[in-house]
Amino acid sequence: MPSQRFAPPSEVPGLAARRIAADIVDGVLHKHRTLDDQLDGSGAHPGLKTLADRDRALMRRLVATVLRRLGTLGHVLSRLLDKGIPSDAPRAQSALLIGAAQILWMDVPDHAAVDLSVRLVQSDRRAARYAGLVNAVLRRCAREGTALVEEVAAQSLDLPPWLLARWSAHYGEATAREMALALGHEPSLDLTVKSDAVQWASRLHGETLPTGTVRMLLHGSVTMLPGFAEGQWWVQDAAAALPARLFGDVKGKSIADLCAAPGGKTAQLAHAGAQVTAIDRSPARVTRLRENLARLSLQAETVVADAVEWAGPAEGFDGILIDAPCTSTGTIRRHPDVAWLRQESDVTAMTVLQQRLLRKSVSLLKPGGTLVYCTCSLEPEEGEQAVATLLASEPALRRVPIEASEVAGLDEIITGDGDLRTLPSHLPNADPKLGGLDGFFATRLVKS
Repeated sequence: MPSQRFAPPSEVPGLAARRIAADIVDGVLHKHRTLDDQLDGSGAHPGLKTLADRDRALMRRLVATVLRRLGTLGHVLSRLLDKGIPSDAPRAQSALLIGAAQILWMDVPDHAAVDLSVRLVQSDRRAARYAGLVNAVLRRCAREGTALVEEVAAQSLDLPPWLLARWSAHYGEATAREMALALGHEPSLDLTVKSDAVQWASRLHGETLPTGTVRMLLHGSVTMLPGFAEGQWWVQDAAAALPARLFGDVKGKSIADLCAAPGGKTAQLAHAGAQVTAIDRSPARVTRLRENLARLSLQAETVVADAVEWAGPAEGFDGILIDAPCTSTGTIRRHPDVAWLRQESDVTAMTVLQQRLLRKSVSLLKPGGTLVYCTCSLEPEEGEQAVATLLASEPALRRVPIEASEVAGLDEIITGDGDLRTLPSHLPNADPKLGGLDGFFATRLVKS
């Protein structure tokens, strides 16, 4: 929970949203706390309770824009500051970042962005002496910032160098640049609907993707949208909706979802008629999964357990779905904090857990059963290489290649081995906010 170093200032419209945004940016950059931890649950920022929906949406956009454009912001501010960003006053740093982000990328009047950032530093004892500096730098940013952004537009500064180097090596430099460019845009809201996607797209003023996902631009709270309370749809990125479909017809089949929360794939399988057992090690996440299933009027058995240690039924399952814990580098467009919280060493640590889950899943699978393994990572060690390692050690498994017809004819997301690999730059759109996919890997294996 952020420390309260100062009394809340007198209420100026929009200041509370910016103050909380500054706390959360500080939390990511200096305390290595995820956005999810700071926005939801027991560790959420206490000030969120007092924000109106409009201010809450503004706060989220402020935080996301800063983190999405952090490298470019650092370049711009370094050019406008003689001695660099003050390191002894985090609030001065966050005020500069938030102010510059509004000036350069958000529909906020420059004078308002400058004034409210100055008020932010004036409200903090350690940062107050930098009020004049913040004022001067942001006024210069309003005059000179756009040109400074344009001079580095081709350099992909908004990805950590280690990540850009990895993607360039694996996907090629041109594709890596396209991916980085796609990550710079605020993403759409994707919904998996129970039925009649075209009708729901019309009602929600969105569009239907080839895969059947309804995509829209969100204005306001998700819970206020038509169909939410009635359980007619759930939020799920279009790429994340693909792996559960790789089982084919699951009606009446027993499927275990080994890392199930928050439950989007469990909901897909249950809605398709499977007898689903949803396992997750986090009691809080399982509670959320149960709440989601209740809203959707769907049934599944839920288990709080570490999937690696879970015994499971003696008869095994017809299918196993593993959406494995991973570095989540494929979700940066929706979770921009991931880019700055992950380190390259995390990849190796995650692959150890993924192999344990894969080996466990083989023991839980009936002969003839299907294993679908997926990760929301763009790192080959967590996808293609993980599967190669498993197949080399498990002769009872064979890959069943995915056909383009199973994924709405999208040939570009099928690899040479017949696995699924989506990239942030896939499904481009004239409006960048309506284009793109999360980065996902998925494979389908059958036990002989």
